[in-house]
Amino acid sequence: MAKVKITQIKSRSGATKRQIANLVSLGIHRIHQSVEVEVTPVTKGMIEKVLHLVTVEEVK
Repeated sequence: MAKVKITQIKSRSGATKRQIANLVSLGIHRIHQSVEVEVTPVTKGMIEKVLHLVTVEEVK
């Protein structure tokens, strides 16, 4: 499966509870923290919900 690197670039203050829960589920807890996750339909949906708070890069 493909992997992506997700980095939080904006603060989660002001985000909804659902968006904060998505960040935590992805394994992101603070600004400038990066995680690598496999792309599945579930993770893809979580990323789309918090796309304004994170950057996404493809990992080779």
